[in-house]
Amino acid sequence: MTESRADRFVRELTDLKIPDPAAGRARLWLRTGIALMAAGLVLALSAYFLSHGTKNPLTQRDAITLALGGVAASVVGSAIFLRYSLTEFLRFWLARQSHDLALLGDRLAEKEIHDDDIVSATR
Repeated sequence: MTESRADRFVRELTDLKIPDPAAGRARLWLRTGIALMAAGLVLALSAYFLSHGTKNPLTQRDAITLALGGVAASVVGSAIFLRYSLTEFLRFWLARQSHDLALLGDRLAEKEIHDDDIVSATR
């Protein structure tokens, strides 16, 4: 039975049995990034409405400070989300590159053996 290249790749990845000790932590940071993005957006919007709902300059300045904090929270949340969402993709990409390079090395080694057999047979 012939096994497709993708099936063989998946099988070899499961054969490695390398546990990821930080899998739960990565999900936690991913969710934290999403929560920070959402909380920052809500904070900035509520500060906007707070600053436009009053004529008191002290309250408006407090609202500006809250809005800047909300924007900062959104930026930090976006960076955390981006970092941890790309981690899984890059880990898979690295495993695939390693697998492809191993196959290339095996093919080159087989070709060298075959070429050596041809050279020794012609002598």
